[in-house]
Amino acid sequence: MTLPHPTADQIILPNVLAVLGDPTRLAIVRYLASKEGVPLNCSRFLDLCSKTNLSYHLAKLREAGVTRTEAVGTSRLITLRRDDLDRRFPGLLDSVIAAAGDASLPAVGGHEIEVRA
Repeated sequence: MTLPHPTADQIILPNVLAVLGDPTRLAIVRYLASKEGVPLNCSRFLDLCSKTNLSYHLAKLREAGVTRTEAVGTSRLITLRRDDLDRRFPGLLDSVIAAAGDASLPAVGGHEIEVRA
């Protein structure tokens, strides 16, 4: 099963900003950024909300082009599309993540999210 993702050229700023405006989705992105390049199982984010809500938030991130979701058996592996986002909007992702460092966001996996400087 292949999930639809926008191409890098189809990623548009209003959609990216809209999805990053939600605290739960921003917490997911911050956590993915702290684990740069490591595909994470979607169950890693169950501390944030119910499975139904998590599916909704992950779909919104994927549809906006912020994350890539890969179906592997019954699992879904999530990665941040940092290269595509940095190419389209240089510095945006780092700026949003840095600005969110002061925000009160939900913890993922029961741990505070480490933000790389």
